[in-house]
Amino acid sequence: MTTSLDRDTVDLPPLLPGVRRLFKHPRLMHYNRLAALVIAANLVFLYAGWAPTPTTMGRAALVNLALAVLVRQQYVVNLLFRLATSPPTSWPLRIRWTLGKVYHFGGLHVGGALAGTAWFLALTITTPNGPLMAVGWTLIALLALIVASALPPFRSRHHDHFEKIHRFGGWSALALFWTHTLLATPGPFEVTVLALVTFSVALPWLRLRKVAVRLERPSPHVVLARFDHGETPFAGSSTAISRSPLKEWHSFANVPAPGEPGFRLTISRAGDWTGAFIDDLPPKVWVKGITTAGVANIETLFTKVVYVATGSGIGPCLPHLLAAEVPSRLVWATRDPRTTYGDALVDEILAVQPHALVWDTSRHGKPDMVRLAYEAYRDFGAEAVICISNKKLTWQVVHGLERRGIPAYGAIWDS
Repeated sequence: MTTSLDRDTVDLPPLLPGVRRLFKHPRLMHYNRLAALVIAANLVFLYAGWAPTPTTMGRAALVNLALAVLVRQQYVVNLLFRLATSPPTSWPLRIRWTLGKVYHFGGLHVGGALAGTAWFLALTITTPNGPLMAVGWTLIALLALIVASALPPFRSRHHDHFEKIHRFGGWSALALFWTHTLLATPGPFEVTVLALVTFSVALPWLRLRKVAVRLERPSPHVVLARFDHGETPFAGSSTAISRSPLKEWHSFANVPAPGEPGFRLTISRAGDWTGAFIDDLPPKVWVKGITTAGVANIETLFTKVVYVATGSGIGPCLPHLLAAEVPSRLVWATRDPRTTYGDALVDEILAVQPHALVWDTSRHGKPDMVRLAYEAYRDFGAEAVICISNKKLTWQVVHGLERRGIPAYGAIWDS
């Protein structure tokens, strides 16, 4: 474990030229580009000489909303990651750099939801008075509530309410879609698409179960949760757990140990739910769905990577460090690591990362993580940097490096 107070004096490389740097701006990240692409495709469809009819408007709404739902389905997410990370490292870096942005797929969700709502609004406006119109306007009101609650200002301040509105509002919207479609005398296309969406929504809940968990609390800040209920998820996946399955769910990175059954989750105090979990350790929790690929799975696109983590961000990095599928170097800034996370976990990390830079913020203060990341990237000869931290610092590192021509990746908080 090494630290050095003069590490943040390293000179950063120059910024990219103006036009290239513009495309690295957060407003133009791939998430927003994908959302714009879906909306643009719908506008092309609208203005390509096509005459709208109730049938075509209804199908356009249904296809877009199906896209919004299906692109979030765990099997689909895992497939997207598998396809994006399948090319060899011999491919040009610029192509692999773009493929690594696969975790921005949420932009398709947003674009599909907005376009589908717009199409359904157009359909409802042209619907004559009657039961079909009443169902249509009820559904429009519900879709508007779901869209409004998903906007960043509301979602960031009231995430629990956003989650409940999306869950119960989404289920209600699906029921109303079935009602509206059946009232409109559907064809095989509408029934097939709705059935597929319904199955996709139900599938994670069909795997709902309550399982035993062994909890170790090395400090009041962290709990290490150990599961062994017959599943050993792949490194870099996540599992959603809950104490009240209809209220809220929280996803954490799975940490399987090579050659051992079961897995661990690192749960740190980051809000009311995690705080209550740490203070009142439950003997069992609910799990559902399918373990899902996370952002760090893009590591296989590169010959070497640098992992940058702060605090409990070490959790999503740890399975990749243990698996050692790709040569990596760790930069971890955290408060008093041994006291907070326990000697066993820190020793396990250092056993696989003997050259890691572990910065103790309780002794040395907060470092310039962009500079530390760049120095590790330069010295290790890496091709990319993966950052797991809070929202502000993740974007600071990712965009601070990308606008200097360095591939960098980190969560985008789109759920």
